[in-house]
Amino acid sequence: MKVTRRSFIHYAASASVSAAALTSMGVMGQPTAPKKNNVLFIAIDDLNDWIGALGAHPQAKTPNIDRLFYRSTAFTNAHCQVPVCGPSRTALLTGMSPTTTGLYTNKELGIKPFSPVAESVLGNSPVLPQHFKSNGYYTMASGKISHHGTADFRHAEQWHEEVPLYVIGPRDAHIFANGYGYGSYGKDDHKYYPFPVGGGQIIQSEHYGPGTPGMSLCSGALERRDIPNGGVMPDEYFADWTVERLKKTYAKPFFMACGFIRPHVPYTAPKEYFDLFPLDDVIMPETISKEMADIPLYGKALALGIIPNGDAAAVEKIDMRKELVQAYLACIAFVDAQVGKLLDTLEVSPHANNTTVIFWGDHGQNFGEHMNYRKQTLWGESTRVPLLISEAGQKQGQICRQAVSLLDVYPTLVEMCGLPKVATNEGISLVPLLRNPNFDRKIPVVTTYGYQCHAIRDQRYTYIRYRDGGEELYDRSVDAEEHHNLATDKQYQAIKTKLAQWLPKNEVLPFGMKDFDNEGGDFITKILAKFENNGIPAYLQ
Repeated sequence: MKVTRRSFIHYAASASVSAAALTSMGVMGQPTAPKKNNVLFIAIDDLNDWIGALGAHPQAKTPNIDRLFYRSTAFTNAHCQVPVCGPSRTALLTGMSPTTTGLYTNKELGIKPFSPVAESVLGNSPVLPQHFKSNGYYTMASGKISHHGTADFRHAEQWHEEVPLYVIGPRDAHIFANGYGYGSYGKDDHKYYPFPVGGGQIIQSEHYGPGTPGMSLCSGALERRDIPNGGVMPDEYFADWTVERLKKTYAKPFFMACGFIRPHVPYTAPKEYFDLFPLDDVIMPETISKEMADIPLYGKALALGIIPNGDAAAVEKIDMRKELVQAYLACIAFVDAQVGKLLDTLEVSPHANNTTVIFWGDHGQNFGEHMNYRKQTLWGESTRVPLLISEAGQKQGQICRQAVSLLDVYPTLVEMCGLPKVATNEGISLVPLLRNPNFDRKIPVVTTYGYQCHAIRDQRYTYIRYRDGGEELYDRSVDAEEHHNLATDKQYQAIKTKLAQWLPKNEVLPFGMKDFDNEGGDFITKILAKFENNGIPAYLQ
């Protein structure tokens, strides 16, 4: 049996979200300032729409995320600004698009030291947690909020308390000895640890060896004895740290952020979560033959991936696609359990009725759709994200199908919590949609990956234009999976023209670049050069 990436479920709440009281009366009858609500800010790394309540994969087991879904405003047409971790998170936290900052890829986030880069981009503009801290909130964070942890810069300005992303304890000798237990390029890079015992399928394959780019695309169940830090996964540590702080009382309203790493590659989790999905029973996402035939050259380049000769070629050669899907479902179930710890604690805490919960993912993830096994493309599998906002005291949920983006999160929280507006915020507050999810704000979403490469999405259509002029157009009302490119169909020219007006008018070069062409272009330029020298892989034709 195969499963399509279906349109989101049609769930309608029978009650609207109740609005918070605008004022309260003091003992002398004079209005006093409303008490500011707390914020629980939950970030998930690489989680696509495989959530039970969204119905995108029938085997997804997410009871805790689902219960939050049904008491939130669920934005089922939400998309990231950039379909890769670093710039997606930077856009959300700064409120500024990549075409304004020049931070298009993880490469720019890797400039060291990064603080001067950030300061030159931001100037006096505060990042989201900094704005809360400066306006009377007690701020706390654990795990992956920014790309490299709780913050990539301005740590002191953002957080009163934080726990770093790198929480490895004593390195157990038998794990350390295998050489691949801690990170995507061996034992020294441990942000996403632990790897499968033995390093994973790419490492173990006779076709690839240690040092092969992209070897993080792997999976495996872990016995507790094979997990460093005393058998505790990093996400379990972050959840427990946050739980302890949710139990406390505070003199100020709090902004508490918890960033979970899974289901980011490598797809590892404790074995008990893999046991929920027997390999023989795993349902595979549907793919169609020759689906890349009508895709422009730049789209083919984005789909290639990292492993030599392409990710899809490697997955087919090793025959590990089903294992990857199983492991991704297991990692989702694992992170759902960690989210459950937070929700359980909040519900019995003194903060239960005065805490707004926001749950978001930084981008999607592909498993063979459009011949892609990562994110980093402009199709919906890579760009669609879960976005749930449960207002303080909210008991029943509602669905919003308007196109929204992660750039909208910053101004939304500012308005909800009564903070001063930030002039550099480029997103649009979602508060009108919280009050009326059918409100038509008539503003589509722009997703960017690579300089001058964009996807424009409204409630029905997706329009993609690459910097060489290549185009794609999809009518998601009849083609939810974006398989059939309508860009050359003359009857859709008016739709293309309407959406094209939202393409960015002013785009800064990738940060640090003065002359795009004379400096060798970007990563897409390099992939196109490989195509010219070696030909386009057959599976992308």
